Amino acid sequence: MARQPASNLFYQSRGRRPLVAEARGVYIWDVDGKRYLDGSSGAMVANIGHSNERVLAAMRAQMDKATFAYRLHFENEPAERLATATAQRMPEGLNRVFFVSGGSEAVESCIKLARQHALAVGQERRWKVISRFPSYHGSTLGALALTGMDVMSEPFAPMMRQMPKVPAPTCYLDRDGLTHEARGLRYADMLRDKILAEGPETVLAFIMEPVGGAATGALVAPDSYYARIAEICREFGILLILDEVMTGAGRTGRFLAGGHWGLKPDIVAFSKGFAAGYAPLGAMVAHERIVEPVLASGGFVHGYTYAGNPLACAAGLAVLEEIEREGLCENAGLMGARLKEELEGLKARYPFIGDVRGKGLLLAFELVSDTATMEPLPPEMDAHVHLVEEAYARGLIIYSRRTRGGRTGDHFMVCPPLIVTQEHIGEIMEKLVASLDAFAARFGLPVGNG
Repeated sequence: MARQPASNLFYQSRGRRPLVAEARGVYIWDVDGKRYLDGSSGAMVANIGHSNERVLAAMRAQMDKATFAYRLHFENEPAERLATATAQRMPEGLNRVFFVSGGSEAVESCIKLARQHALAVGQERRWKVISRFPSYHGSTLGALALTGMDVMSEPFAPMMRQMPKVPAPTCYLDRDGLTHEARGLRYADMLRDKILAEGPETVLAFIMEPVGGAATGALVAPDSYYARIAEICREFGILLILDEVMTGAGRTGRFLAGGHWGLKPDIVAFSKGFAAGYAPLGAMVAHERIVEPVLASGGFVHGYTYAGNPLACAAGLAVLEEIEREGLCENAGLMGARLKEELEGLKARYPFIGDVRGKGLLLAFELVSDTATMEPLPPEMDAHVHLVEEAYARGLIIYSRRTRGGRTGDHFMVCPPLIVTQEHIGEIMEKLVASLDAFAARFGLPVGNG
């Protein structure tokens, strides 16, 4: 790799990566010509692949017209068209769209709208938003207060008010003798218990990722969980907010992951695959019965400079059209099932793979030291770092985080673009096997003949 000069940029650590040269389809090349298969779609963003010509053409056409128009001065056609197209893909009644630049902004917008709705309808005592632990909802202070990941929130604890948490439905760790569906109901009823403990009159909303993201590694609850959660929210008049930032735009095989279980949320946060990395874009989509009282009471006290940016919205509209034109929701379901089967097959060869989970092309596997107890690998091993590096060295990009609140546990997300083919899956698995072999050899972990 060519030596890079000192940089004025900084991000999360001192580590450096090679400079990117170009990206096309599922591949990215660095300036030295090395090719990488983007096995995580960046951070589960590049849903339609890189450098799609139809999307780029739509963006060029918009550049020739206008790249910025402040929303308090002008409306713009791309934003209007994208709002209509987005509402058409939502559950009935979710037809009011508020554009933002990313996932954290989308979540912030959701909780602010929920609170202003409570004020508008005379429920001033409602302000608590219950979320799950572990979970990830964003890095701004409002979204971070919902996030169940201690390593991210603890440094800023004096600066914000933490929101109540209930356990995420990590049924794969349970050894309680219950059926899978009974566990789902047990976890859902923890929400009811928390509402009663907090005082129902003070609880504003419950927010969850329908399929877990970075904090839980593609965690899917039992089917029983989802219907019971919706029932509990209705019982207490609490708003149901779905964080579809990572799951939306077809990643799980449906346009919204909540659609797998027929969920009808009050508000949805949406980003990442929405513009698929072509421009910073996200949205809050809310039911009209939530928005109208807020507007009638003086307006939504909230906003962002780039909300409804015409260039970003032109990109988003072209991405939605590409998802439909290429049948990418369907391909995510089909290829996701094949990739998951391949990942499941690794468990026979690598006894330190404790769980494979996910839906569609939002998939992950978790490493453990003992599959009987699901005891995680020693945290000082830094498995979540080393396996990623082994894969990166072989030209495969995967995404890792720590599963147990950000401190222990190691999961790896394998989430290629929705344009992935069977041949790409073969390449992913070949590189992943080589990476796991090298990782196992480095730490003296057992490898079988599977």
